[in-house]
Amino acid sequence: MATITTRAAVAHEAHEDWRITELQLDDPREHEVRIKFAASGLCHSDHHITAGDAPVRFPIVGGHEGAGIVESVGPNVRRVRPGDRVVCSYIPACGACRPCSTGHQNMCVKGLNAGTGMFLDGSYRFHGAGQDYGGFCSLGTFSEYAVVSEWAAVPLPDDIPFELGSLVGCGVPTGWGSAVNAGEVRAGDTVVVFGAGGVGSNAVQGARFAGAKNVIVVDPVEFKREHSRILGATHAFATAAEAQEFVVETTWGQLADTVIITADATTEEMVNAAVLMTGKGGKVVITSVGHLSERAVHVHAGTLISYQRQIRGALFGDCNPLYDIPKLLGLYRSGDLKLDELITRRYTLDQVNDAYRDLVAGRNIRGIITHDH
Repeated sequence: MATITTRAAVAHEAHEDWRITELQLDDPREHEVRIKFAASGLCHSDHHITAGDAPVRFPIVGGHEGAGIVESVGPNVRRVRPGDRVVCSYIPACGACRPCSTGHQNMCVKGLNAGTGMFLDGSYRFHGAGQDYGGFCSLGTFSEYAVVSEWAAVPLPDDIPFELGSLVGCGVPTGWGSAVNAGEVRAGDTVVVFGAGGVGSNAVQGARFAGAKNVIVVDPVEFKREHSRILGATHAFATAAEAQEFVVETTWGQLADTVIITADATTEEMVNAAVLMTGKGGKVVITSVGHLSERAVHVHAGTLISYQRQIRGALFGDCNPLYDIPKLLGLYRSGDLKLDELITRRYTLDQVNDAYRDLVAGRNIRGIITHDH
């Protein structure tokens, strides 16, 4: 093994475009693997870096949805071997820490450096121009190659294309689990999903598969509203006010059982609308992050107490990567989960800024970078 050169999309500071940068990449160390990426999903969370809404250390290599082949491994790696096909979980799962051992792999302590990309020994693997570069979520899938923790590598079956594999590393389980796990959707429920992009589309799928009677999307973009119906939405509205009126009417005033916020950014207006749309004993699940300088949750205690409503956050959809990623791929095989339909456009690494302009303009459900080595 030896240090190699890789091309990567890098954010050098907020409010600037991604820059394609040539970096040096170290060998993997203990419990680390070097991956040759084939595909990377273009998630809105990476846009929050360049928009200044993600508290990260610059410079940072973008990308946290990725799939590829294990090129080499460091000492004492047990989970995968060179040549294995893998999908990267943006939250590692060591299996031994307190969260992992109590069934909460989505909060594994090995993921504590997501915003810096620093490894647990205090070092970095990407280098260039005399600087250390981190990888977002300790991955950096907007690079042709990256060194990641073995705990972030989940085996990808041979029959699953890399493009689809990359999606189950973040957007699919995050959305699906926000409905099924965090939202505890049950048969006959009424569910409202704010935002029908790459995460919200999967919240729609999860709610529908769990048996919800009404799956109602709120999204200002007509393309996303129409696309949500392909994935299981029963109704779609451009505004919260329109959705509120329908929810009151269709439930005879009982309101929604679960409201899930998966929009591009959570706002105070959105949270207040979600709470008022939630019925007795219902849940508001907040999955999307807000603007860094704003506090989005300002709710009068009485509106929670009187209806015994709950507001809760969801990280990775409360999913356990080692269990839920294979499960979701199994549902894809059986035809119960749509993955191909999530991909709107494919881009080269050099087109990453075009891809994010398309995302911000509402033209994509999910864009994919296909790495051309």
